[in-house]
Amino acid sequence: MKVAVFGRFYNETTSTSVERLFSYLLEKDIEAYIETEFFNIISTQSPNIKDFNTFKTFDILDASFDLLVSIGGDGTILRAITFVKDIDIPIIGINTGRLGFLATIPVEAIEQAMQNIIDGKYKISERSLLSIETTPENKGITSLNFALNEIAVSRKNTTSMITVETYLDGEYLTSYWSDGLIISTPTGSTGYSLSCGGPVITPSTNSFAITPIAPHNLSARPLIIPDSTEIELKVNGREESHLVSLDSRIATLENGTLIKIKKADFKIKMIDLLNESFLTTLRKKLLWGEDKRN
Repeated sequence: MKVAVFGRFYNETTSTSVERLFSYLLEKDIEAYIETEFFNIISTQSPNIKDFNTFKTFDILDASFDLLVSIGGDGTILRAITFVKDIDIPIIGINTGRLGFLATIPVEAIEQAMQNIIDGKYKISERSLLSIETTPENKGITSLNFALNEIAVSRKNTTSMITVETYLDGEYLTSYWSDGLIISTPTGSTGYSLSCGGPVITPSTNSFAITPIAPHNLSARPLIIPDSTEIELKVNGREESHLVSLDSRIATLENGTLIKIKKADFKIKMIDLLNESFLTTLRKKLLWGEDKRN
C-alpha cells in the first residue's frame, strides 16, 4: 500500500496523532510519503523525526497512491483535495480539530482505523464539488477552480451591503441585498451555510443550497436546487471589488464580473469506516437528540 500523509500544523494537538500514525505505518511496512512542507514543519519541531527517516516526501500526487491520510480538522481536508484533484485517491481524516464532519477518526482509534482500511473494512462516500468560471478570467481562480464545501461571494473593504444578481439556468431568480451569498454542496451544508441558516443536506443528495449571508431583504431564504443547475452571479456595491472564496481560498473580483458556478466533472472519494455514518456524525457533532426528555 502506498500512502500519502498531509497536515498543516505540528503542535500539542497534532503531535500525538502524527507519531502514532507514523509508528503504525512503519510497523506495517507501508510505503509512506509525507507532503514536503508538512515534513519540514515536523523536522524543525519534533525530536522523534529521525525515527521516520525512511519516509519519502511528495509535492504532487499521482494515481499510484492508494490513500491520502489528512491529519487535522475539516479545513485540512479541504486543503488536501487540492493535491488529490481528479485522480480518485480516497481520503481519510484523523481529527485533531473540533467538529470534524469530514475528519472523523479520533486519535485513540488511529491504529484500528488504519487496520480496517488495510483489511478493506470500509465504504466509499463520493462527494460532489463545485466548479467556477469568471468573465473576465481571474488567474487566481483558474488553477484551482473547484471547491468541496462551498463557493461564496462577499463584501470587501466596506460595511455596506452588496447586491448579488442571481440567475439559475439563465432565468433570473432575484437580487440578494446582503453581506454575500453561499453556494453550498451537501458536504458543505454543515459548514458556513449552516451557520447562516442553511439546511443540512445528506452527502449523497443531488442538490446544492443557495444561502444568503445576513440578507437585508428578510423574505430571502435558503433555496435547494438540483446539482445540474448552472448558477450565474453578478455583484455590485459601493466598492469597486468583492471577494470570492472557494472553501478556504480567496480571490478578489471586480464588480460586474460574471461568475458561473456548476457541478464539477469529478468527485472526491471519502473513506467511511463501517461503524460510521453521516447520521451518527450528525447526532454526535451537532448533539441532535441531546434532550433530557429522550
